[in-house]
Amino acid sequence: MSQTLIAPSVLAADFANLQRDVEMINRSEADWFHIDIMDGVFVPNISFGMPVLRDIVKHATKTIDVHLMIVDPDRYIKTFASLGANVLTVHYEACTHLHRTLQAIKAEGMQAGVALNPHTPVALLEDVIKDIDLVCLMSVNPGFGGQSFIENTYDKVKALKHLISEKGASTKIEIDGGVTNKNARELKDVGADVLVAGSYVFKSENPTETIKGLKEITS
Repeated sequence: MSQTLIAPSVLAADFANLQRDVEMINRSEADWFHIDIMDGVFVPNISFGMPVLRDIVKHATKTIDVHLMIVDPDRYIKTFASLGANVLTVHYEACTHLHRTLQAIKAEGMQAGVALNPHTPVALLEDVIKDIDLVCLMSVNPGFGGQSFIENTYDKVKALKHLISEKGASTKIEIDGGVTNKNARELKDVGADVLVAGSYVFKSENPTETIKGLKEITS
């Protein structure tokens, strides 16, 4: 089996020491940078915007995985491509014309991701799964870090894995929210390919070792 990718969520980093934390991720065994863009409309919180992302990209040496928790994401697809996003994930719930949005993301040379809120069933992706590079399953309600993991996520991963293989797609499954050493192995076992970890990494005594621990659990 392929090794699970670990994507520390920069939202949980120390913004007064952002360059330090970005360089820590560079040096660590992490695979991706996970960057949440929130608008205060789609989710009840505002994170950071383009200038901060530009500065992160300036120092980052790994895949930039941008998760848009915003309404009308189509307006910004070209912008995020120009800022250096490698993967751009939009929310199913925010896209009226999802297929068109996915094509627009790919046209800019990025991988196209779709995020699902905890209440959104994976079956809704049936008609577009072959156009999706990554499905991000929210395992907490989006908008705030540090929430506890929703147990139904395991069944959701299994259902999504089944849909992907049934349709002959090569879509990756990403889990975002409440990921720790307590659930990482089980998430991998049911089919997760990418694990996003925020507070668990950045609030630990030694973030580099915490990332290493997650890699070991899931290897």
